[in-house]
Amino acid sequence: MILGANHQQIHISLMDTPTFTVGENVLCYHGPLIYVAKVLKAQTAEPDEKNTITGQDGQHYFVHYKGWKTTWDEWVPAARLLKDNEQNRITQKSVQKEESAKTSSNRANQKSSTAGAAKDILSASVASASTRSARKETATRGTKRGRDAASVLHCSSAYSELNVLQADGARAPDMKLNVPEQIKAKLVDDYETVTKDNKLVTLPRNPSVGQLLKDFEKYLTETPPPHLKDPNLLAPTVISGLQVYFDRSLANHLLYRVERPQYTQIRAKYITGQAVVIGQEKEMSEIYGAEHLLRMLVILPAMVSQSTLDGESVDIVREYVNELLAWMLQEQSRLFLPEYAEQSIAYQNVARS
Repeated sequence: MILGANHQQIHISLMDTPTFTVGENVLCYHGPLIYVAKVLKAQTAEPDEKNTITGQDGQHYFVHYKGWKTTWDEWVPAARLLKDNEQNRITQKSVQKEESAKTSSNRANQKSSTAGAAKDILSASVASASTRSARKETATRGTKRGRDAASVLHCSSAYSELNVLQADGARAPDMKLNVPEQIKAKLVDDYETVTKDNKLVTLPRNPSVGQLLKDFEKYLTETPPPHLKDPNLLAPTVISGLQVYFDRSLANHLLYRVERPQYTQIRAKYITGQAVVIGQEKEMSEIYGAEHLLRMLVILPAMVSQSTLDGESVDIVREYVNELLAWMLQEQSRLFLPEYAEQSIAYQNVARS
């Protein structure tokens, strides 16, 4: 008698939400948006039994997002699924439209906060570099330590103020880069491959921006170029600044429109998704590579021209970025992708919508 009552209770509970069958096309929430997916597996669970992957109880389904790689396949609770019908398709478009509006309205605020966020992070690295400089110079170079510490501070300001516009219309000195012709060609190829050939940079990249910059720092400290000012002292701060600015500027400045759905997927996988462990999120500089770093380097002069940098600071930034461009040219065979990945038709439709 009790058994029968329990069965009835479970049946009623399962009827409260729609059920889905293996092989059924569905609409599935992933982050704030809704995507077309297909049910590959179903897991029947007691109401109080928690799914070992999601930590939630009740019915779960293993889904594949159409047009996405199989690495994105995942178990989801029934609450994230919708029947693929006309009404829910309207809901899908409405959600996408609202999210696009939010992104547009937040973009200006994100741009203005980029400099402040970078400045806060860089302050710690600058303070650390200044302390190291003071200790080193006390023993070896006497009064020159003050000038070197000041140089570190000037250099760091290049990254904290790139997006800070002068109220009186004053401009920083021009920063002209020596971009090798082969690097210019890579930029053109990158643009055409993504926007015209419908291909994407495969992510995550190896080496990532972070690893690439570590390798560059190692090169500077092991074989210091004679024309660079104090590489052992300045290189860590300059490179830290470049990495921080990359992380802060990628979303707003470094992506082509067709790359935005990929960026949304990457954020869900490494930062905002349910499977991401708190404290183990990844920065964009740990995922993207040389292709996107190069885009940032070539727009630095435009950023600097609108900043409050003085001539000495601009010179330091220019020298290190020019050296980085030359080094990337030498290491191009291992830094840049020989082939990009094809965009699926489904992905192209999302990117154009």
